[in-house]
Amino acid sequence: MNKVSDTMTRAALVKQWGKAVMEFDDNTLLSGLYGHHDVHLVRIEQLLNVKIASRGNRLVIEGDDDDCAAAKAIVSRLYDDLKDGRDVDLQGVDAAIRMVSPDVLIMEKAEKRDRDSTPEKALRSAALEIRTRKRTISPRSPMQADFMAKLLREDLVFGVGPAGTGKTYLAVARAVSRMLSGDIDRIILSRPAVEAGENLGFLPGDLKEKVDPYLRPLYDALYDMLPEAMVERKLESGQIEIAPLAFMRGRTLSNAFIILDEAQNTTALQMKMFLTRFGENAQMAVVGDPYQIDLPTGQQSGLIHALDILKESEGVAITRFTSKDVVRHPLVARIVEAYQKHPPASHSDGSASRRPRRDES
Repeated sequence: MNKVSDTMTRAALVKQWGKAVMEFDDNTLLSGLYGHHDVHLVRIEQLLNVKIASRGNRLVIEGDDDDCAAAKAIVSRLYDDLKDGRDVDLQGVDAAIRMVSPDVLIMEKAEKRDRDSTPEKALRSAALEIRTRKRTISPRSPMQADFMAKLLREDLVFGVGPAGTGKTYLAVARAVSRMLSGDIDRIILSRPAVEAGENLGFLPGDLKEKVDPYLRPLYDALYDMLPEAMVERKLESGQIEIAPLAFMRGRTLSNAFIILDEAQNTTALQMKMFLTRFGENAQMAVVGDPYQIDLPTGQQSGLIHALDILKESEGVAITRFTSKDVVRHPLVARIVEAYQKHPPASHSDGSASRRPRRDES
């Protein structure tokens, strides 16, 4: 390399390398911001490839301009959370990182990052919050923010994507919030109970006892947002109703928030039946994972069919989650990606109607 080009290369590198200095007005929050032995700062350094030095109430962040700006936006969000009385832990740090740069939690060092939006723009969506009796839920990925925004304005919202992305949890949170505010009278939770057939008769107990095992994720979300005694009272009064999909036929559901979980295991006719239950002041959230279809070979998934025919319909919104939105352990996201690239043998039977192509989900 000649001297001229060598000088230009060094100049470009110097231009890309930046520094950000942050000052905080409340020193009592800094231990929570930095974490024990600065573990939160170390996490940001590792995933964003920046250097962070703490000097009293000041932080100095050095790194590539884009990474430096992202790290500053992340620290600012965490500090605001502490000022608002929220605790900050490693999961919260990961959530803030995911909102700014989703790819860094999928790969140790992302080879390519989405730079279409600034960190500040990404974090504005973090202002979306769902308040319940026990907690306030904020988005932990860009697609969670998209899903929450659509739940605020649309009557029918599809949340489609892999396990661990928070689809069901956020739908339940929105339903609980609307019930607590008096916008709706009741919550109806539905799910295909036994794969596609829903043959519940052989199971012991009454209807609730038969379907409880299949609706456990919905119960877990409810108990996470409401006191246990309140959940039990509302179940007894019918304000929260467990309605297996097979028992929804013939009903008109008004003043209700209706959630269909595991929607990929509905048939096209079952999905049509469910979606036409709409009554006055009703809202529906339909969630599922097209890669987890348990229908018999050759049976078309009602979820995939509905997504295809309703994608242009007014009043219908679709959020498509990916492995980048998995909010569990980062390893889960890598496992999801691996299985999408190499589906189990049961999904490789040539039935095109059962499972979408990867570019569709």
